[in-house]
Amino acid sequence: MSWEDLREWLPQLLVAAGGTLKMTACAYVIAVVGGLLLALARRSRRRGVAAAAAWYVELVRGTPALTQLFLIYFGLASAGIVLSAFIAAVIGLGLNYAAYMSEVYRAGIAAVHHGQREAALAIGMTNALALRSVILPQALRIIVPPMANYTVSLLKDTSVASLISAPELMLRARDLSSEYFMPMELYLLVGAMYLVMAYPLGKGAQYLEVRMGKGRVAS
Repeated sequence: MSWEDLREWLPQLLVAAGGTLKMTACAYVIAVVGGLLLALARRSRRRGVAAAAAWYVELVRGTPALTQLFLIYFGLASAGIVLSAFIAAVIGLGLNYAAYMSEVYRAGIAAVHHGQREAALAIGMTNALALRSVILPQALRIIVPPMANYTVSLLKDTSVASLISAPELMLRARDLSSEYFMPMELYLLVGAMYLVMAYPLGKGAQYLEVRMGKGRVAS
């Protein structure tokens, strides 16, 4: 790999890396919101709602993310619903990670002592208000660190979106590899770029874990 090759590749790879980060951020928002909704649905007193949420979580966790992307991108297209590769990847990855994050939410909520809810209800709060004002704020100390760790996993998993031609880093590397016939050099470079993007996210997750851990001890 020469400097000329590097100067030719880097601008294109940096643009693609921006697409990867955008995809990660959009999918993460869906995952965070969807995970909370699923966790609340599984706690619902309506058996049908709780069962449907549990079924969804088990189905998503038990099937490959790539299969889910194919179903959204190709399956919906065959039904007349055509999505761009980027949108399909964001939706697919977001819904996939929502299933995993719902378990994080459930664990965090369950870790808050039931007496907190009873005390909130005793002073006249509704269930919804008690959850929002009393339980979730305390559960955040447990929820935030693992959810931060999921950002690193999600960033790396965006690479599977290249298989539906979503505009991201791995797709650009694959295209360049077929053009320059230098797969080893390109994929090593792309691996280093993923590391550069993932490292600060990982350190941030570690910081949050330590910070939140100190908060629990102090409380």
